[in-house]
Amino acid sequence: MGSSTGRRDDGRSAGVRDRDEEGRARSARPRDGLGRPLPYGAAGVARQPEGVVRTPEETVAEAQALLDAGKPFHAHEVFEDAWKSGPEAERTLWRGLAQLAVGLTHAARGNVTGGARLLRRGAGALEEWAGAAERRRPHGIDLAGLARWARELAETVETSATGEGAPVDAREAAPRLR
Repeated sequence: MGSSTGRRDDGRSAGVRDRDEEGRARSARPRDGLGRPLPYGAAGVARQPEGVVRTPEETVAEAQALLDAGKPFHAHEVFEDAWKSGPEAERTLWRGLAQLAVGLTHAARGNVTGGARLLRRGAGALEEWAGAAERRRPHGIDLAGLARWARELAETVETSATGEGAPVDAREAAPRLR
């Protein structure tokens, strides 16, 4: 915030929320590569557009590129679009993948508890969804390998954590989706 004049440091009125084109509350603050808000006016990383409908192939390719670039927060947004726009039968799959990306985001931010919890939750969702033999490699995605990766990373994050958490390098820790 800013001064006692009721204005924020960026000159906007205090208490006025940023809104998107549809009028929904949405912060206009720039974000860093892990999705953390930066001060207004700071240079940030371009956000992923929301509500994009992609084919499963496009979703996996774009999310993998973002993971490889150390941007799991952005990969989560790609998976979230698939979760919200895809067929009902695949929502658990895409939600589980989004949870893995958010878990990696939290682990990279040093949030040991949140990171480990979301990595395990995502692994569980993928294992649950893959219960049927024909669902083990949907769209070429290695569900068993991803669940194993997530559980191992959760364990690593927890056991290597110091009092404040030990952030992982999001780029180095990124999984292979296929």
